[in-house]
Amino acid sequence: MSEHRLISACKEGKLWARKEVYEQYAPAMMALCKRYVADGDDAKDVLQEGFLKIFTQMDQYSGSGPFGAWIRKIFVNTSLDFLRTKNRLKEKETRLLVETGYNENTPSVEQVTADDLMDCIAELPDAYRTVFNLFAIEGYRHQEIAAMLNIQESTSRSQFYRARQILQEKVTRLMQEKNAV
Repeated sequence: MSEHRLISACKEGKLWARKEVYEQYAPAMMALCKRYVADGDDAKDVLQEGFLKIFTQMDQYSGSGPFGAWIRKIFVNTSLDFLRTKNRLKEKETRLLVETGYNENTPSVEQVTADDLMDCIAELPDAYRTVFNLFAIEGYRHQEIAAMLNIQESTSRSQFYRARQILQEKVTRLMQEKNAV
């Protein structure tokens, strides 16, 4: 079935079309939600809220860009809204002791699986994880992230830098554990 026909049917409120959109996009959007919201039950709530927004705002899709990109943007914003309501983006000052050096004993990054990396990202503090996802995965610029999160651009940059440091440490530790086994 063509995407245009599916979108038209969704705009008309056809349940079969909504079901097809859900089945087509739910797995990828759940992965997106889990990247922003570490708790599985909360991620499911964000997924449900995101699809509710899609189906109630379907008339706002103009068709000028890819449908999947429009859906993705809704889910990113829904995830950010969830984090804002939980005050998870207002992180208190924390002191992080992170080693940033690289040496010949650092295990090869090729040993890291995608699941390992996603687990490490999920363990980041909420604010760091959010900025990391927006910049490294979604491709937003720090200026855009600052506007979305109502923070300074320098805060976005520093949170991304710290997230990278923490990830480097976590991946190094994970690889050392794998090599020890």
